[in-house]
Amino acid sequence: MTTSTSCVYVTHLVAPKYGSTEAECEDAVAVLPGRPHDYMLQEPLTAGVCDGATESALAKDWARLLSRAAAEHAMRLPDLLAGGTAFEEFAAATVAQWDPWLAQYTQMRHAEGRPLKWYEHSKLAEGAYATLLTVRVDPDSDSHPDTSEPVWRWRAAALGDSCLFHLHDNRLVQAFPVVAVEEFGTTPDLFGSRNNDAALLARRTRFTEGWCQPGDRLLLMTDALAAWFLSVPDQGDAVCQLLEFAGPDDLGGFKNWLNSLRDRRQLRNDDVALVRIDFEGR
Repeated sequence: MTTSTSCVYVTHLVAPKYGSTEAECEDAVAVLPGRPHDYMLQEPLTAGVCDGATESALAKDWARLLSRAAAEHAMRLPDLLAGGTAFEEFAAATVAQWDPWLAQYTQMRHAEGRPLKWYEHSKLAEGAYATLLTVRVDPDSDSHPDTSEPVWRWRAAALGDSCLFHLHDNRLVQAFPVVAVEEFGTTPDLFGSRNNDAALLARRTRFTEGWCQPGDRLLLMTDALAAWFLSVPDQGDAVCQLLEFAGPDDLGGFKNWLNSLRDRRQLRNDDVALVRIDFEGR
């Protein structure tokens, strides 16, 4: 174990598209353990990042439920991010949460004097959809094939086009699951709230892993920001711009920066989620 010689700091920022409110944002992030962003972690951490599909009803609510479920399951079950039956069990258990949640939502709407309209019932029957990126990070030097130095092992699963970027000395060394801006499309794979075929979801999900040493970073992003990151000619400059935002106190500046990119037509006007994981020595 490397807990005496290295640690991790993690923070996340979520911002709505221009013209929308935080309550309307369909991107969602869950990070465990839920410590303050300036807290030094020496224990496993997990994150779930989801981008709700606007075309589906209650996409933001499904994104929030799914991201939280992914972080919680990955914390309890490390093998989840190896694929196979563990991921299928997670998928089935998460889909099973939707109908009880929807029943509570329907009751709340009725109690507020806003019962569901007939067309809402029809839309809800189709289910809600979101992309999913799940990451688990563990202190682990024993499994690294090339070094006995302090390292952290990370494992990731992705369904759709929310992305992970591994940086070493602020240079990109791995992108997952999308590696080039041209790969982004309009119809990414999605995790459906009524998809009871857990084996199909597992087959469509991609898995990978890697190791980080002190000085490395992992950046998790939903598609709009990830596409910008991969499109910038000077990757080092893109990293420097992103590293200006180190915690929730920077949310206002983060929104202003996103809007400046949108004004210059460098960033698509969409919701944005960013998780930043910094690996530090002691």
